[in-house]
Amino acid sequence: MRIILAALVAFAAMPVLAQTALPDPTRPPPEVLAPQTERSGPAVAVVAAGPQLQSVLVARRPGGRKLAVIDGAIVPLGGKVGGAVLVEVRESAVVLQRGKQKQVLKLVSSGQDKAQQP
Repeated sequence: MRIILAALVAFAAMPVLAQTALPDPTRPPPEVLAPQTERSGPAVAVVAAGPQLQSVLVARRPGGRKLAVIDGAIVPLGGKVGGAVLVEVRESAVVLQRGKQKQVLKLVSSGQDKAQQP
């Protein structure tokens, strides 16, 4: 009789034990899941200030094609991007010119645009 009673108590405790689930190891930490208003520090919006250089294609042979992918558009050397002309294509940067003003766009590994005015 004691064996049946012990088995019955163990069987009754199973649903309680099943409710204590293990934490999900792939779940982000609570501070990442918290709304921005609960996090410390001001809210920051990331907005691109100008054109973004996404890729550069330079042919290895002399006189080969030079292309840039700017804001998702393929632009050849001499092509136009938002009123600017692509005047130079390097391996990791391009130069856009609007009138007398030149703008250098560099490739950045994080995907963010780093524009410099020479």
